[in-house]
Amino acid sequence: MGEKKSFFCGVFDGHGPLGHKVSRHVRDTLPFKLSSIIKTSQPNGCTENDAAASAGQSYGKNDSNGVNEDRFSSWEASLIRAFKESDEELNSGLSFNSYNSGSTAVTIVKQDEHLIISNLGDSRAILCTRGNKNRLIPIQLTVDLKPRLPDEAERIEKCGGRVFAMDEEPHVLRVWAPDQDSPGLAMTRAFGDFCLKDYGLSSIPEVSYRRLTNNDEFVVLATDGVWDVLTNKEVITIVASVKKQSTAAKVLVYYAVQAWKSRYPGSQVDDCAVICLFLKEQPLVSKSLYDQDHNHNHDYDMSKCGGSQLDFADSNICGDKKAEEGETVINCDFTMDKSIEQRD
Repeated sequence: MGEKKSFFCGVFDGHGPLGHKVSRHVRDTLPFKLSSIIKTSQPNGCTENDAAASAGQSYGKNDSNGVNEDRFSSWEASLIRAFKESDEELNSGLSFNSYNSGSTAVTIVKQDEHLIISNLGDSRAILCTRGNKNRLIPIQLTVDLKPRLPDEAERIEKCGGRVFAMDEEPHVLRVWAPDQDSPGLAMTRAFGDFCLKDYGLSSIPEVSYRRLTNNDEFVVLATDGVWDVLTNKEVITIVASVKKQSTAAKVLVYYAVQAWKSRYPGSQVDDCAVICLFLKEQPLVSKSLYDQDHNHNHDYDMSKCGGSQLDFADSNICGDKKAEEGETVINCDFTMDKSIEQRD
């Protein structure tokens, strides 16, 4: 929309035989649909909103949590419409078939201190913020929309679909058509997958709002390939420790892939895609985890590295201990090639 302080970010994870084509198509078209819808519904864009904000005025009323109801309602309607139109387009004679293929989507729109989050499927968005004693804390912004959620499973079953787990994966509930044991989808909302759209699979995203504060550091969007092997706390620990913001996503994907290989040797690594949106020019990190390599010329063993002055809260990946005053040593299980950050 030509606004310098507005950002749209999205991660799309395809599944099925042509999932890669579905995810790429949605990636390439959804932002433009959203922009067009907003411009159509608001001929003057957000000029009035921005002018009020610049003058220190509130536009519309806020609820008890500081949510600007008018702004959020407008964005929610626009996002739902954009998602719906994108899904309909997939079923309107494109060069590829989306009957048994689909894609998740997790997106954010940032306008000044306003953050609007949309989620379709099992990709995830988290926010890294500062808590007591300057500790970094992860806040999950989305809910993984899977069949294990009672409301989601109820919708599927009311529409004639089935929800059950296979014997070889008793802990993974999946969505099935009423008359055949396919496709076994591990999520309840997605683009495409028209074989299940009549049976409760939805393309309507969950849309939420958050007002950002000065304590907030960055947002991470990632596919389930990352969240299946790394916790929210582990993710913010890794992202916060990079020397250069531009390498954060690359480093996080590296760690996720290493975790897959370690935890599931011989298995195929799930797709891992990441976006890191930093909310400040430079994180308040005085030293990168990779600044003090005293023991290796090529590989980084993070248990041997001096860490930053940040004190990461209760991370499962790293056990913290104080080395010198103002310095945190972070013990990790992974070894990373130093060139990962240098390739940027």
